[in-house]
Amino acid sequence: MLITIIAALVVLLVSLPFWLPDLVVKLRVRIFARVNGDEGVQVEVSQFRSLYEHPAADGRSRGAVLSDLFWYWLAPGPQVHQEHLEPGERYTEVARTTRRILAGAHAKAGTVVSGCTDHVLSGLTRKVNTVRLRDLMMPIWAEFYYEMVFAEPCPRDARDLIVGNANDVVTALKCCGLRHMAKRERLTSYLIGRIEAGEVPHRLPEGFSVREQAWYLQGTFFNTAVVQSSEAMAHLLMAIAQHPDVQRGLIIGTADLDNVMDETLRLYPLFGIAHRITSADIAVESHTIPAGSVLLFNYPDFHQSGFQEPGRFRPERWKALPVKQANHVPYGITANRACPARGLMPVTMRVVAMRTLGRFELRTSAAHTRSIPNRGPCLLSDRRSSAKRALGARLAFMRLRDRWEDVSRSLTQLVLGSYMVWDARRHQLCRRYFDGQPAVE
Repeated sequence: MLITIIAALVVLLVSLPFWLPDLVVKLRVRIFARVNGDEGVQVEVSQFRSLYEHPAADGRSRGAVLSDLFWYWLAPGPQVHQEHLEPGERYTEVARTTRRILAGAHAKAGTVVSGCTDHVLSGLTRKVNTVRLRDLMMPIWAEFYYEMVFAEPCPRDARDLIVGNANDVVTALKCCGLRHMAKRERLTSYLIGRIEAGEVPHRLPEGFSVREQAWYLQGTFFNTAVVQSSEAMAHLLMAIAQHPDVQRGLIIGTADLDNVMDETLRLYPLFGIAHRITSADIAVESHTIPAGSVLLFNYPDFHQSGFQEPGRFRPERWKALPVKQANHVPYGITANRACPARGLMPVTMRVVAMRTLGRFELRTSAAHTRSIPNRGPCLLSDRRSSAKRALGARLAFMRLRDRWEDVSRSLTQLVLGSYMVWDARRHQLCRRYFDGQPAVE
C-alpha cells in the first residue's frame, strides 16, 4: 500500500509540468474576470477591422474597469501616457510630439541601432552563451531610445535606470513580480533633472508640468517603446532559433526577413486583448453598440483567422499573401491610434536581427508562447569560433528547466496577479482621476 502511494506521488510530481500550468492559467483567468466583473463587448473576428478603425471607437481609459488595472501597471503618470490618453487636445499634442521625435530619428535609426546592438552583444564573450532574449534585447532598445530622445550616446547609468524601469513594468504586466514604484520613480527624477537643465533637444508637450513631461517621456519611450521593441525582438529571435532552416536561409540570403517578421508577429502578436471605449453609438448590422461600451479586441484570434494552418510558423505564406489583405495588424490600424513607431520598427528590427545572426547561431528548446513569461531562453554560439560543440545536453537541460520553471511561475502569476488585480481595484487610479479625486498610491 505504501509503495503504491509513493509511486502515485512520484507520478503526480513528475507530471506536474504537463498539466498544472494550464490549470493555473485557467484559474487565474476566472479570478481576474470575477474581480473585474462582467465588462466588455467581445468583438467578432469579422468585425474586428471595421470596429477598430471606427472613429467612435476612440476612447481609451475613461469608463472602463480594465483601465484601473492598466493604469496601475503603467504608473507613474498613466494619465499622460499616449496609449491611455482620451481623444482631445492633450492626446493630439502628445501624439504630435512623438511623431516629431521619431520622424527626426528615422534617417539615422539604422546606424544608431546597429551601434547599440554591437555594443550590447560585445558583452557576450563565451563561445556558447545562455541568455534570456528579452533581457538581452532590452539594453539595446534602452540605448536606442535614449539616443532618439537626447541625441547623444547612452551612458551606462542611464541605461540601467531605463532597463530597471522597463523590466519592472513588463514583469508586473506578466504577473511574474510585483511593481516597485521606487525603482520607477528613480527614472522619473532623472528625467525631471534633464528637462530642468534644458538637456532634452525636443519641444515637449505644451501645457504639461515638468513632472508630466518626464512621465510622457518615461511612458512613451522608456516604458512602452523599450518593452514592446524588446518583446518583438525576443519573439523574432526565438522563432528563428526554433527553425534552423529559416535561420540558415537568412544567413545565405534565400529567406526573406520581412516574411519572417510578419509571420512572427502574426503568430505571436504583442497584444492579447486590446480595449476601446465608444464615444458614440455604432451601428453594427442588425443592432447598435451604445456609447460608453467597452470593446474588447482579441488580437490572437484575429491573427489566427483566415490562414491555412494558422498554428504553424510558415514565413513563406507571405510571398503570395499581401499583408494589407490579411487579418494582420501588428501595429494597429492607421485610422485609429496606430502605433507611432510602425514605420520605425521594421527598419530597426531588421538591423538588430541581422547583426545578431551575423555574430551568433541561435538555438532553443524552451517553450515559445505569445506572452513569453520565460523571457525567451536561448543558446547563442559564436559564429567566429572554429570549435563546433555538441549542444544536445544543454538544450535538453534547458527544456527540462523551462518546464519546471513554468510550474513555479504559473503559481507565482496566480498569487501575484490576483493580488495586483485586487490592489488596482482598491487604488482605482483611473476612476479617481476622471472623478477629480487624488489618485492615492
